Amino acid sequence: MQQPPDDSRDWVSASGIPLKSYYMAEDVPAAHQKVLDAAPGEAPFHRGSYPTGYRTKPWRIFQLSGFGKPEDENERIQFLLEQGETGFIMEHDRNTADHLYNVDHPEVLARREDVGLTGAVMQSVRDIDICMKDLPIGTSYGHAGGAVVQHAPFALAGYWTVAKQRGFDLSRLPGTGQSDFFLTYLGCVTKQQIPTDAGLRFNADIMEFCDEHLPRWVPVSIAGYNGADSGLNAPQELGALFANAVEYLEEIKRRGTMPIARAARACGGVSFRMSMDIFEEASKLRAARLMWTQLLSERYDVHDPKVSNLRIHCVTAGSRMTYQQPINNIVRGTLMGLAAALGGVQSLGVSGYDEALSIPSEHAHQMSVRIQQVLQEETNIAAVTDPLGGSYYVETLTAQLIERAWAFFDEIQEQGGFLAALDSGWMHQKAAENQHKEFMAQSDGTQKIIGVTDHTDDISPFEVDGFMGVDDAFDVALARLEEVKRTRHEKAAGSAMRELETVLRSDRNIMPAMMTALESEVTLGEVGDIYREAFGDWATPIQT
Repeated sequence: MQQPPDDSRDWVSASGIPLKSYYMAEDVPAAHQKVLDAAPGEAPFHRGSYPTGYRTKPWRIFQLSGFGKPEDENERIQFLLEQGETGFIMEHDRNTADHLYNVDHPEVLARREDVGLTGAVMQSVRDIDICMKDLPIGTSYGHAGGAVVQHAPFALAGYWTVAKQRGFDLSRLPGTGQSDFFLTYLGCVTKQQIPTDAGLRFNADIMEFCDEHLPRWVPVSIAGYNGADSGLNAPQELGALFANAVEYLEEIKRRGTMPIARAARACGGVSFRMSMDIFEEASKLRAARLMWTQLLSERYDVHDPKVSNLRIHCVTAGSRMTYQQPINNIVRGTLMGLAAALGGVQSLGVSGYDEALSIPSEHAHQMSVRIQQVLQEETNIAAVTDPLGGSYYVETLTAQLIERAWAFFDEIQEQGGFLAALDSGWMHQKAAENQHKEFMAQSDGTQKIIGVTDHTDDISPFEVDGFMGVDDAFDVALARLEEVKRTRHEKAAGSAMRELETVLRSDRNIMPAMMTALESEVTLGEVGDIYREAFGDWATPIQT
């Protein structure tokens, strides 16, 4: 007689929540049952932002792209738009942008072969102008770059300066910034970052500047993705993201320069990582919308649905893409994209199937767009808003994530807040603990990864060549840097640099002076030098 399968394994979600083999109505916590009658588009919005969902507001196909010279990045963005992308993201070269170095800086010269591998080199407004050539900035939703805090003012001012030069009314310009703490303070701890309190000032300055001059622009976007891909699990990603938001809201409240509701609207566009646990990831997005509504109503007495309706961008987890059997990553990207769609998103990026090898090739980028188009057009996902709503399992999981996320939020507050938790290394410890748990789970076979831990091939039939970009990015960037310095109006540039330094040493908003600096062709590295003179460097809590 055949024995039944062994069910002695302890089943848990990706974040460690114990899972039953099935769920009943009584499993849904009583507190969560009170919100089940809310329809999509109604507070607390866990069921979705809009009643008609994707029928009338399909999610934006929003792929990260960029490499080489500005014209190389422009060509790739144009390609993606032709393939059906409905927004665009400009990625600046991380070798220069993250540190605010020009290409003639010794640190960059030492690794000149890496320049342009992870974004286009943009050292002045002239480079940004080349990158933005013929892009539909007035009608399409653009991301100006500036992923990390200290680079954001330069990147945003460059984008806005080019837009002004082309005759666009900034008050009608759509788009988003990012200016994220997670990336260079937690995920990829990077030398010569400004201290976190200076970064908080920058982000509050950007929020105020947009409130006055660019009301259709999302000034900051808290990137929970970068925290999650650094090791934070789903409830920790949620708790840390909202702890970060509280830092912004408290700073604006302290300044008293804009109503707290408008400040909440300014930082109410966020990004999350989508990973392979489909139901936990979809539930995470439902939890996020409910938590944002709770946070604003209970802590700040903000009840305006236009403010408390959280806007969500998702990116599928690059860390889940493997270099072994990389074609399998197309399946992974599709499933993670499905989780995002089921959870409810406003925009989505799907990591390239060659993510573990390189930045996306043209074909990998095309496949990422096609995955989203198949999900939108062939699966009937758009027909019904919140199709998982009412599932005993999903509603229970949503409630459990909320409970655990608020607990982690409270832990962060006990550390002194989000920035203090970064400064002390506490957040790094939490991320490292999870990374270790995951490594051990893969090592002992608890967590299976096809092609890596199971079903491996000695000689893979699925080999893919990594995309190597272009080989002239450094040389062209150096020549253009020299050209800018030789031909710009040096008196205007010098005056702009002195004014920027004066502003940095005061409590005035940085953005007007940064706009003047970009208009005067002050370069990225010169801005970085002024920062370092004014603020010094962040004291990293871990060795790099």
